[in-house]
Order: sequence, then C-alpha cells, then structure tokens
Amino acid sequence: MSIARRLVVEADGGSRGNPGPAGYGAVVIDAATGETLAEAAEYIGVATNNVAEYRGLIAGLTAAEALFPDAGDALRVHVRMDSKLVVEQMSGRWKIKHPDMKPLAARAAAILPPSSVTYEWIPRAQNKHADRLANEAMDAGRDGRQWEASASTAELDAPARTPLPDRGPPGDAVAGAAKARAALAAARGGTADAGTLFEVDAGASEEPEPTDVTAVASEGPRHTDVTAVALASEAASPQVGWAAAPDLGAPATFILLRHGETLLTPEKRFSGSGGTDPELSAVGRDQAARAALHFAALGTVQDIVCSPLRRCRETAAAVADRLGLDVRIEDGLRESDFGAWEGLTFGEVRERYGDDLTAWLADPETAPTGGGESFTEVADRVAAARDRLTARYAGRTVLVVTHVTPIKTLVRLALEAPAQSMFRMELSAASISTVAYYGDGNASVRLLNDTSHLR
Repeated sequence: MSIARRLVVEADGGSRGNPGPAGYGAVVIDAATGETLAEAAEYIGVATNNVAEYRGLIAGLTAAEALFPDAGDALRVHVRMDSKLVVEQMSGRWKIKHPDMKPLAARAAAILPPSSVTYEWIPRAQNKHADRLANEAMDAGRDGRQWEASASTAELDAPARTPLPDRGPPGDAVAGAAKARAALAAARGGTADAGTLFEVDAGASEEPEPTDVTAVASEGPRHTDVTAVALASEAASPQVGWAAAPDLGAPATFILLRHGETLLTPEKRFSGSGGTDPELSAVGRDQAARAALHFAALGTVQDIVCSPLRRCRETAAAVADRLGLDVRIEDGLRESDFGAWEGLTFGEVRERYGDDLTAWLADPETAPTGGGESFTEVADRVAAARDRLTARYAGRTVLVVTHVTPIKTLVRLALEAPAQSMFRMELSAASISTVAYYGDGNASVRLLNDTSHLR
C-alpha cells in the first residue's frame, strides 16, 4: 500500500501590460514540513495575466508530478493561488468561456487525477514566493535571457511557513462552496480533503488580506471535458451568485468619497502628497456640505476615515460635524506623490518630461520624475491600509475620504483589473464609489463615480 504524499503548489503569473511581457512562477512544497522541493519559472513572451497564471499552475502541477512519478493515487496536491479566476474555474464553480483559457484548463486538469488536486484562493501577501519567481522570469525576459534557478532569490524573500493541520480551503467565493465541493467530489469519485497544509507566518500585527475579486462573468471547471463537468456541477449545486449568504455576516462596506475641489482641480493639475497640500476652494466646500447632507439623510455611515491631506480632512470634517462622528486619519490613504510633476498640467508634463511620462503611462512600476511614487508602490500602500481597515471595521459601514489614485486602486484591486485600467476610470471631485468586503475574502464593487448628491 502506497504511503500518501501530500504536496502544496503555489503558483502565480503576471503580465506587464495585460497583454504584455509575461512570466509565471511556481513552487512545490512539502505540506508536512513547509520545505521547498522544486521551483519553476519562465518568461513566456506577450500574454495576459490570466494566461500567465494558468501557465504557472500547469508548471507547478507538472513539477509536483515529476517529483513523485510513481506515487499514483497516493499523491495529493493542494494548489494555492491568489487568482480568484483560476481557483474558481479549476474548482468547477465558474464556467470557462474564454477560448484562450479552455485549453489551458484542460492541460492543467490532465496532469493529475482530479481527485488528487484541491484548490484554495490565498491573499497575494501569502503568495510572495511564486510572485517573486514570476517577476524574476519577466525581468529575465526583459534582459533577453531565460530565468535560471541557480540565480533565483525568490525563496529568500518568502515568508516563513508553519505546518498546519487540515482545516479545509478557506478561500471559497460563496457560502455554499462547501456543499459544491462535496457534490463535485462525489461526481468525481474522490474527496475534497486537502490533507496537511501550512499557513504563512506573517507576524502577529498583520491581518488577512481581502481578496481582489474579478467582477467579470465566472468561468469554470477542472476536467478535460469542460462542458460535461460544468453541467454536472450546476445540477449538483445551484448557482449562488455574488450575494453573500447569511453566515458570512455583514460586510465591511467602504463608501469612498473623493475630496471636494481645490483651486488646482478644475485646471487638472497634478496634486499629490508631495505638493503644496491645498485647501478646498469655495466650490469644494459647497461640495463637502452637499455630501454631508446626503450622508445625514442616508443614516448609514458609522465611522469616518480619511487621508491626512488637508483637502480630505476638510471634506471629512464637514460630514463628521453633520453626523456627530469622529474622524480617524489613515496615512495609507494619501494621494500618490507625483514628484517633479506636482502642480503641472498633463500637457506641461508632456512638454517637459515627455519620455518619463510615456514610461509612467506604460509601466505601473515606473515612478514620476524626481522621486515620486509608482502605481505599484501606491497599490501596495493602499492594499495594506485596506487590510487594516477591513479588519478594524468588519461588518460596519465606513466613509473613506481620500483621493483619485487610492479610490481607483481600491476599485481596481477589487476587480482584479490591470493597473492600466485606472486610466479608464472617471472620478469626479466629491464623487462617491462603494466597495464591500465579505468575511470569506470576497469583494463587491457596488457604485462608481456617483455625483447625484451634488445636483
């Protein structure tokens, strides 16, 4: 009788442009000890994020199977990824509609018996090893070479892993996922047991990260016969949809209010955290007052948090005075630092720093001229603030008064959209957007750029 061999595969993929230069990373880990057994990474040319993520999954499963080719049914692999799309599709809860995804899902499903593989969504912060590998592969491709395992430092940057008794995959998209897993396992002739897993020791001060959930149509299953299994899973477990079931409790709801106008706003000048910190204009003060009346009429806001910059503090104060609430300052909500571009119009930046502007528009890791913040740096800061706030205000409705870049970033992360999507969002002064974060890690964008309260 074969001894059960339990492995964990962590995989990730990325694209700098979506589509753009892309790569993947995957790591195979002994579930009982947390020891790294194998790493894989590759630059794959121009591709989308989702294609790169699937390629990472395929590489991870292939590496796991290669380590123990004679294990047969005794091999159990638990896949952990921060891609909600791939996890839900390979778990059979979402249908696969995109033609580029279907053959990749079929390849992944054919590597190991379906009953040998389980899937779990994890926050990006817990997938750093695979993420580093993917970025190393993309860096190698940028330099005209392929990734080499001997030169990798990805494992050195990975958080410590601690063995953990099985507690079942916690990253389900809907409350009925446990029943869906059981039904799918019965149809496959297997079980949903994940075996012995591990958790990431990120330090006692860190809170679990909410998922960055795609809001596009769901796509699905893990088997080679995609259509047949999708139909079987639908018959076994009815579609629950995006609504949260009662056992998840009320979400942490962020009502995202952009500050009112300053004198720089109508001139469309860069105004970040590295500039003059302007006050609200007369128009901006009127907008703040109208927002205060609106929230007083709604009667739903329980707490107020805002950026430390003056225009946000003044906007938040107008609402707080009307509602009789205190304002909590969150430094992570400040606007991006635009460096030497502060106070300039887009046209002036184009004229003076044309090459730098072009690079900034094309690459989220490029910072503005003169030491400003890149979109990647801002996203990391905003995501950390989001995590702190969702933990502090679980089940509550919070007015979050902040700026264009943080609000667009929160929406983008909730939708799992690429960084370039921020250039396709309109966000007016004193506009309202809303994102809800559920206890299972699911996120739901409910409103974007509403200005009806200003009319």
